[in-house]
Amino acid sequence: MALSFLTLTRGRGRFDLADWLTWAYLVLALLLMFGPVLWVAMSSFKTEAALQEYPPTFLPLAPQTATVEGYDEPLQLFRVTAGEHEGKVLAQIRRVGLMSQMVDPADPSQKFQVNINDRVPEREFALATENYSVLFERFNFGLYFWNSVFITVVATIITVLFNSMAAFALSKYKFRGRTLVFVLIVATLMIPPTVNLVPIYLVVSQIGLVNSPWGVIWPAVATPTGVFLLRQYMLTIPDDLLDAARMDHASEWKVYWRIVLPLSAPALAVLVIFSVMWRWNEFLWPLIVLNRSEQFTLQLALNSFQGDLQTSWAPLLAMTVLTLLPITLVFAVLQKYITTGIAQSGVK
Repeated sequence: MALSFLTLTRGRGRFDLADWLTWAYLVLALLLMFGPVLWVAMSSFKTEAALQEYPPTFLPLAPQTATVEGYDEPLQLFRVTAGEHEGKVLAQIRRVGLMSQMVDPADPSQKFQVNINDRVPEREFALATENYSVLFERFNFGLYFWNSVFITVVATIITVLFNSMAAFALSKYKFRGRTLVFVLIVATLMIPPTVNLVPIYLVVSQIGLVNSPWGVIWPAVATPTGVFLLRQYMLTIPDDLLDAARMDHASEWKVYWRIVLPLSAPALAVLVIFSVMWRWNEFLWPLIVLNRSEQFTLQLALNSFQGDLQTSWAPLLAMTVLTLLPITLVFAVLQKYITTGIAQSGVK
């Protein structure tokens, strides 16, 4: 069934120009979206030396070595591309300037002088899994991961609760100034976030939340995007349904909790995805509020791999991949609600 769907045409039984252009567009979009992610994932299994090579390679390739009689350490293998030894695979003993002293692994008694421009290294596919193991040896990855999970989960729960209550009031209660309040909430989207950093930090500092995960959670739990998204969706819920519940002596909290929230599940799922992405990828505000390393999130821990003079790219890429996995799983589980939630929320 999947194959027949992929080979559907415009009704003429064969591919025409429109079909080819459609497939070219889809393949190009796929490469642009997932190509960089796949490249990062493959590069996370490369060694530091392989990451510095030019031109870069897509697959993680490591130099091939061989144990040669009479030498304690394995020697790197090279294939000679020019000269009298062209085509031979030799092991390098040492390199002096532009010449390298090499030996035949099958006959260690023979030694040769080969120009470094007349050889290419022999490579083999190898995964540098030590890039991942070093994260748990040199860094407290579990602590950073827990900090990120705690901040993301708690902030998402509070965000969904606060935004849904505000949206419920703005969509189902009729009071003077309701439209003005909603317009003011949406208007805050025009304020650059950097403008609020200093006053928000002063408030957080005054109440003693610096170097605390709650200092990262509370300032952004109420988002105008979430209020707008949920309000537009809740407007589609019939008022008669809520009036019937009130006639059955249901309290306002029960109407909100038992009726409005379950019916708003698609929009809530969209808000959950957005909130998880915002909190998980947030860097600037945690960098300002959190100064102690034991409070760092994964994003701040990633920044610690970059030094003033040198950057450890191999473990940095490995940690980047591990950081992408949770957000990818959340998106994969909830992505089916995105189209439904946004379409029914009136967002164009």
